[in-house]
Amino acid sequence: MSGNALGSIAGKLRREGPRGVVRRVVRRAYQQLDARALDFGLLPEDIADSTRLELGPVAPVPSGRPLVVGWLTTPPAAGSGGHTTMFRMVEALEQAGHRCVVLLYDRHHGSAAAQAAVIRDSWPTIRAEVRSVDDGFDGLDACVATGWESAHVLAVRPTRPLHRLYFIQDYEPLFSPRGSEYELAADTYRFGFTNIALGEMVRSRLHDDLGVASELVPFSCDTSVYSLHNRGPRSGIVFYAKPGLARRGYLLGTIALAEFHQRHPEQPIHVYGSPVPELGIPVVHHGRLTPGELNALYNRCIAGVAMSFTNISLVAEEMLAAGCVPVVNASPDARADLDNPHVGWAPPTPGGIADALSDAVEAADIPGRAAAAAGSVRTDNWARTREGVRTIIENTVHGAPVDWVRLADGAGAAPSPS
Repeated sequence: MSGNALGSIAGKLRREGPRGVVRRVVRRAYQQLDARALDFGLLPEDIADSTRLELGPVAPVPSGRPLVVGWLTTPPAAGSGGHTTMFRMVEALEQAGHRCVVLLYDRHHGSAAAQAAVIRDSWPTIRAEVRSVDDGFDGLDACVATGWESAHVLAVRPTRPLHRLYFIQDYEPLFSPRGSEYELAADTYRFGFTNIALGEMVRSRLHDDLGVASELVPFSCDTSVYSLHNRGPRSGIVFYAKPGLARRGYLLGTIALAEFHQRHPEQPIHVYGSPVPELGIPVVHHGRLTPGELNALYNRCIAGVAMSFTNISLVAEEMLAAGCVPVVNASPDARADLDNPHVGWAPPTPGGIADALSDAVEAADIPGRAAAAAGSVRTDNWARTREGVRTIIENTVHGAPVDWVRLADGAGAAPSPS
């Protein structure tokens, strides 16, 4: 190694320390080995194209017997919010007497038994059979895609007629920069499945951006877990940290926390979620928490950071239910399903977020504000959403129409044909 190279390394060590040099080496190896390709969620043969799809008509299933409905998804991690919402819908169908099958798609071919064990441990009320999608779609009357990768698989893999639906919890093209993955995600909404949009943001994006129709079911909040217990003093703020998800605004949040700490060093800062590096300010690291532990933490804190640059995060309303003021980036997408005056709507800048946190901890009558925030939360506990998804699936499979607008407005659902 030349003297210049050694000198360069020595200079980097002085400026960045050993950790900084190791990060440089890892980044270079990541780029040279194209390790990012491992993050792509599909095998090449599972990529569908809406301009080439010929799914054809599917005969209605006669009423009078329970349905067998597949739910095609990626393997969940414990605590996954999107999977939790999906399993609420699975449970609704099971309670209505139908049988569900969870089909796991893992392009890296992990252990299906281990993945099934996570589901059994984390969502113990679910009775559904759990199997690999490689085991096929035999015996299903219908199958529901639950994300853009699974929609591609559902378009390509089945070899016989099958009612295909798509439970859309977010407008997933926004998860990626404008490019290949953005367009592959957007194309899934054109596959011709029965699209079920969770909330106004998704429905509007599908219609306005792509001209695609969908059936609307309302957003909701789990008030069986998240509720107000502390009507007395509170202190501190809480930060939902997801460094790997750009839409959760991790970088903006961490910079804002530094400014907030300078202004309010007396307020403790709690961090939970994914592991995070040292933030340069004193924080209490909680790691992953159960829903019950989260509710207890929210009940201690005055406010929390719950950024979302696509559909609103479940975290925001769960904080509200516990009397913790969520600070959320002000945007039409975020407001579409949580237009709530008790949210700390903030400009999406470090200073804007820090201002909203400061306003929350400096407010008069913090216990009173917490009670008002909790009282503003919708109380149906996902019942309308569960009923809507169940009805849409049943009527799609049986070939019966339903007044979706009446259903979404809560005026009552059509009777079940099963």
